[in-house]
Amino acid sequence: MVTTTTPQTQTSPNQSVLIVGNYCHDVLLQGGAVVAETLGGAVSFISNVFSCLSVSFHLTSKVGLDFKYPVNYNPIVVPTSKTTAFHAYFDLGHSETAHQDRVLKRVESCDPIFPSDLPCKRFDFGMAVGVGGEILPETLEEMVEICDAVFVDIQALIRVFDKNGTVKLVGLKESGFYRLLPRVKFLKASSEEAMFMDVEEVRQWCCVVVTHGKYGCEVYWKDGEMKIGPFVANQIDPTGAGDSFFGGFVGGLVHGLVVPDAALLGNFFGSLTVAQIGLPKFDLRLLQKVKDEVQRRKLHCTSCFERRDDALSFTKPPGHEEFHASLASTKLISTCTIQERHRDLPRSTRTEEQVMSPRYKGAAKVVTEIRF
Repeated sequence: MVTTTTPQTQTSPNQSVLIVGNYCHDVLLQGGAVVAETLGGAVSFISNVFSCLSVSFHLTSKVGLDFKYPVNYNPIVVPTSKTTAFHAYFDLGHSETAHQDRVLKRVESCDPIFPSDLPCKRFDFGMAVGVGGEILPETLEEMVEICDAVFVDIQALIRVFDKNGTVKLVGLKESGFYRLLPRVKFLKASSEEAMFMDVEEVRQWCCVVVTHGKYGCEVYWKDGEMKIGPFVANQIDPTGAGDSFFGGFVGGLVHGLVVPDAALLGNFFGSLTVAQIGLPKFDLRLLQKVKDEVQRRKLHCTSCFERRDDALSFTKPPGHEEFHASLASTKLISTCTIQERHRDLPRSTRTEEQVMSPRYKGAAKVVTEIRF
């Protein structure tokens, strides 16, 4: 088994995160033509955000010998299998099987991740974020044994695939994972996926986060609920937005933010992701400012509360809206950087979304413009 962790630096929190899910090959199609080929899988987006936030993590993922993208965190290579691959059809988004803005088809499937593939050590946080059916009930059960708090993306539990590979969703109670909910800390779902569970019932067992795209997100727990505001975004490609949200959310908790502020950080990274094609590249000056804001916010909340418990962690602390405004202002850094770059380049129709991700060196195709 080959898995690696990010190097621990003096600025990294001591808490560690286990991320479990397979890397994928994503192909985006529109009008019957391939418009982009990118590294995919929730693990790629989440690890990208974690690296940006200096979060220490261990990644367990499987690929086949055909895996085409060099990555910083080596997966387990299965010689007898192909890498999980998805085709996303963006002009079929209003059919019966549509996932709102696109139809997803799994065209290749790598081996599942077994309990024996997980590392023999304890973690503060665990994230079960499969996209192609690779998370097994027994694997999630092992994760709750070795992780103090487990966060689950519902797509890892309720996705099924018809004979053509088209992604369909089943009810959470029929998924085989329902019995494990009392041992899960957070369950994340999109607004569409939330229709496949009884939120009122599930919130009695674990906390639920429902993302609403441009409308932000909602957090539900046993004794209450709250809405977290969105950030303005120019959507080019929605792929990975929920994954980046999840990375920002858990990353915020790792850094000591309370739940409302962590969810706000999740919304922020989700809004950055939809403005680019595939795995996003984040401006280094923006990231430094975000990390500075997170650190200031953590210190502010620590001074506000003498103790940390579940009731306090779900309460919007003083200055939450100011934190929202501060994060929103950091997006101006990227805008200014792009404008400066455009002034230095010959006249071109290329847009700010045409920036390749630093996480792989594949020859991804770039689209001039996509509108959904």
